[in-house]
Amino acid sequence: MRALTLPIKIIVFLLLIGFAARNSESVTLRYFLGLEWHTPLSLVILAAFAVGLLVGVLACSARLLRDQREIRTLRRQLHGD
Repeated sequence: MRALTLPIKIIVFLLLIGFAARNSESVTLRYFLGLEWHTPLSLVILAAFAVGLLVGVLACSARLLRDQREIRTLRRQLHGD
């Protein structure tokens, strides 16, 4: 399994580099109050993916923390009896 990890990482990296090269056109993001941001399309897509990933991780971590707290409580009850 470890023998496949490095080639998979290299392939994913090369695909991302190719994606960035093919989507290097500049786009303009317009915000409120006349603010604008000129950046490559690939960076906008990467930023949107990163924000979505962060929101997903935060949503899952809240659930995991709640579950761990419940497990601790149940273990105390089990060992306390």
